[in-house]
Amino acid sequence: MAKGTSLSGFPEWLPSQRVVEQRIIDTLRKVFELNGYIGIETRAVEEGSSLLKKGETSKEIYLLSRLQDLGQEKDVPVERRLGLHFDLTVPLSRYVVEHSNDLTFPFKRWQIQKVWRGERPQEGRFREFVQADIDVIGNGELPDHYEVEVPLVMLSALEQLRAFGLPKPTVHANNRKLSEGFYRGLGLEDVEGVLREIDKLDKIGPDEVANLLVGECGANQDQARACLDLAELTADDGKQLRRRFDALVDKVGIDKQSPSYALAIEGLETLAMIIDEAARIRPGSVIADLKIARGLDYYTGSVYETFLEGAQSLGSICSGGRYDNLASQGNRTYPGVGLSIGLSRLLSYLLAQGVQASRVSPAAVMVAVWDEEDRTASNHIAQDLRARGIAADVAPTAAKIGKQIRYADHLGIPYVWFPAKEGQQEGDQVKNIITGEQIPADLVSWTPDSLYARQSVEYQA
Repeated sequence: MAKGTSLSGFPEWLPSQRVVEQRIIDTLRKVFELNGYIGIETRAVEEGSSLLKKGETSKEIYLLSRLQDLGQEKDVPVERRLGLHFDLTVPLSRYVVEHSNDLTFPFKRWQIQKVWRGERPQEGRFREFVQADIDVIGNGELPDHYEVEVPLVMLSALEQLRAFGLPKPTVHANNRKLSEGFYRGLGLEDVEGVLREIDKLDKIGPDEVANLLVGECGANQDQARACLDLAELTADDGKQLRRRFDALVDKVGIDKQSPSYALAIEGLETLAMIIDEAARIRPGSVIADLKIARGLDYYTGSVYETFLEGAQSLGSICSGGRYDNLASQGNRTYPGVGLSIGLSRLLSYLLAQGVQASRVSPAAVMVAVWDEEDRTASNHIAQDLRARGIAADVAPTAAKIGKQIRYADHLGIPYVWFPAKEGQQEGDQVKNIITGEQIPADLVSWTPDSLYARQSVEYQA
C-alpha cells in the first residue's frame, strides 16, 4: 500500500489533539445552549448562484464535479453547479427560507461544522476547517438588542476556554452605515471596494491600503488619508465615540446636513448603543474600532472582530456582523446578526501553547485477558462496568501481563482490571498503574477515583 501523503491546508489531528478539539466543541455548545441557541446542521454543498455573490470569498469556492462529467463542466453555467460552502451564514440563509414555516422567530441557532475555502494555506489558516457559529434571525425585523447579545454570548463561550490557556478576548466593533456614510460624505462611490481595502489594513499596512484606495477605488490622496484617519479611530464608550467622530468629520469637511452624514450618524448611534450596553454587562469586553470592515458584501450594519490579548500575530479569531438582505422570500426578509469562530485556527493556536489531553483513550479501565479462552469473561466484566457508566476497554490480546499493562499505559488508561482466575481464592483485583496500588475489586461496588478516571484537557503553561 502506498504511503499516505498529507495535503496542505487539510489538517488531520492526532487522537490526543482530537480530544482537545472535541472538548472545545463541547464547551462552546454548552454555552450556546445555556443561552437558548438551537443546534442545526446544513448540507455541505450549495448552488453556485448562492455562493458566487457573497464578496471576495467567491474566488475561493471549491466546485464539485462527478467523475463521469469531467471535462463537460464548461457547458454548465457556474451558477448552476454545486460548490462546497465557504462559511455557515450563506447556508443558514437558505435554510431559513426553506424552513421558515417550521421555525419560530427570532430563530437563535448554533452550528459547528466544516467549511472549505481555496485560499493559500499558512500557519493557523486551512482550506478545510471547522467553524462555530451563532446567529439570530428575525422575520421581517430584528431588534437592535441582539447586536449586543450575540457578541456577549460569544465572549462568554470564549471566556470558558480560558481554562485551556486562551488569552482574554475582546470584541472590536464597527458599523457599516457609519463607514458608508463617511465615505460617501467624502465623495467616494465605491463603498464596497473601500471596505474591502480597509479590511486589509492589518495584513498589508496603511501605505499599501492607501495605494489601493487610489488605484482601485477612485480616491484621491486626501480622501484616502481621511479613510485611514477613520480607521484609526477607537473608543471605549459612546460619548467618546461621538466626540472623536465629530472631530474627524469637522476636520475633513463633511457636510452635516447631507444624507451621507445622517446615514453615518445612524450607524454611529447603533455602535454607541452596543458599546455602552455591553459595558453594563461585561465592562471592557466590546470596544469601538472603526478599522473593522469585514470583506464579505452581505453585512449591512454592525461588524465584529475578536482579538486575543497578547496574541496579535494570530489576528481575529472570531468575526461576524449584522445582515439585513442576505435572506429573502418574495416580500419577506429575514434579517440577522451572527458571529463565527474559526475553531480549527483556535485549536491550532491552543495546541501550540501546550494544551493537551490527559490521556488518549476515554476508557478509565482496561480489563486484562489471561487466556483467549477467558476473553468472554473479560468482555462481561467490561460490559458490567460500562453499564455503571465506567468507560472500559478489553486487552487486545492475551499477551504477558506486563505487555498488557504497557498497552494501557500508552493509551493513558489509569486502571487495569485482573479477573479472578479459576480455582483461586482471591477475587478480582484492580491496579492503578499510575500509583502502583493494587486492591481487591468488587464488580458491583468498585468505583475509580474521579481524579484518575476523568479524561481532561490541560494547559501546560
